[in-house]
Amino acid sequence: MKQISVFLENRPGSLYEVLYKLKEWGVNLRALSLADTAEFGVLRFIVENPGEIVEKLKKENFAATLTEVLAVGVEDRPGGLAEVVGILTHQNISIEYLYAFVSPQEGKAYVVLRVEDLEEAERVLRENHIPILEEIAI
Repeated sequence: MKQISVFLENRPGSLYEVLYKLKEWGVNLRALSLADTAEFGVLRFIVENPGEIVEKLKKENFAATLTEVLAVGVEDRPGGLAEVVGILTHQNISIEYLYAFVSPQEGKAYVVLRVEDLEEAERVLRENHIPILEEIAI
């Protein structure tokens, strides 16, 4: 699955500028994360047609890139995320970052993962019957 990352200046309004463009284009965010450092922020999100959207963002002079990530289904219960992370940890697969959200479908949650070795992580998770999502449709 492709994720869009946009690098933002740490100044008032920089997040709004990106979100306003997405609104203008009729883009519905499926998953979102925002992290910051002293100098900049990184907005990461999942949308339909990410290649098209990242090109539009670049034309508007946003520093946008596409990144391959895994999105997995997790049981929405205590320990559900720990089980998925444990599977990867026991195979020595490092997680660079993740973000999660609960589905409107009862008992389901989703986690977007950026890992060292994407193919190996996907193989290991599938072997352990963890559902891999091709797209997030909520």
